[in-house]
Amino acid sequence: MIRYIRFLGAALGGLIGISLIITQYAVFDAAPGSTVLVVAWVVAWTVLGFSLLPYLTVIPALGALRAVQQLSTAEFVTAIIGLFLGLVLGLLVGLPVAAFPPPIGTFAPLALSVFLGLGMVGLTVAKRHDLIAAAESIGLLRRRAPDSEGSAGGPRILVDTSAIIDGRIADIAESGFLYGTLLVPRFVLDEVQRLADSSETLRRARGRRGLEILARMRKEGATPVVVIDEDVPGVSEVDSKLVELAKRGGRAVMTNDLNLNRIAELQGVRVLNINSLANAMKPALLPGEDLKVKVIQPGKDAGQGVGYLDDGTMVVVEGGARSIDAEVDVTVTRVLQTVAGRMIFAQPRQG
Repeated sequence: MIRYIRFLGAALGGLIGISLIITQYAVFDAAPGSTVLVVAWVVAWTVLGFSLLPYLTVIPALGALRAVQQLSTAEFVTAIIGLFLGLVLGLLVGLPVAAFPPPIGTFAPLALSVFLGLGMVGLTVAKRHDLIAAAESIGLLRRRAPDSEGSAGGPRILVDTSAIIDGRIADIAESGFLYGTLLVPRFVLDEVQRLADSSETLRRARGRRGLEILARMRKEGATPVVVIDEDVPGVSEVDSKLVELAKRGGRAVMTNDLNLNRIAELQGVRVLNINSLANAMKPALLPGEDLKVKVIQPGKDAGQGVGYLDDGTMVVVEGGARSIDAEVDVTVTRVLQTVAGRMIFAQPRQG
């Protein structure tokens, strides 16, 4: 499209150059080398039109469209109200100013309308939360019911990208242990979509699985899943946006991201970490208990063997290096809880 606009700009520039030559031909005719000067004049106007017209038409329009698309519903509505109020103020102030002699009386009303209109747009968008609260306090607006973001009441939980592409969120919701409404911000959904469109095979597979899980949960899940259009202007990072939305609405955040977990907890936001839940659901083993484990690889220290329980818990067997690819009966000696999960140390059972 921009290419056609450039060609149109070149044609318009050439026409402007020719029309100026026609009206000012005496100036060109009197100059030495007038033919070359006329050609250069027309070419210059053609190049100028070719270069500038997209920046005067299409590019500003596309930029304005992208800016409007990034606005949330609340921001867009308050911007329209602010623009209307600004134009009304500009009209009221501009009427007496129009009585001044030209050029003040001609241009001042228009300048006042533009200034007050844009100024009121900025003010109303910046103070939209206070304006909504004031309108609710005097009865002009009614706060939505607790279940308006979903078909069920209870807590509302903001879902992070990592929790969506993990996949276990669907199993947790279907088990009935997840009570409330899952809220997926539009910017999180966009991030999952970008993963699904990635050129990397693994990232693309995770993104598509996340979209499939969300679609299945919205259609069949017992826990309501709602996509919301709320955003945090001026903040680009998804993690920071999630924390700010959670603080604003008294919500929790569901994630698998350890960094987001720490940042949210530092700011007083409740976090539901799926990895923490998985670790908590692993069976508790105490020193002295017996179990059977298959040693599959040597450990870091000499003589150690490493095996895994069915839930993925690592078991380090002292002296188990000679029993690789074999199942051995072991006795738990100690249990170590780490950030990555639970680690069990054991030794072959005697007798």
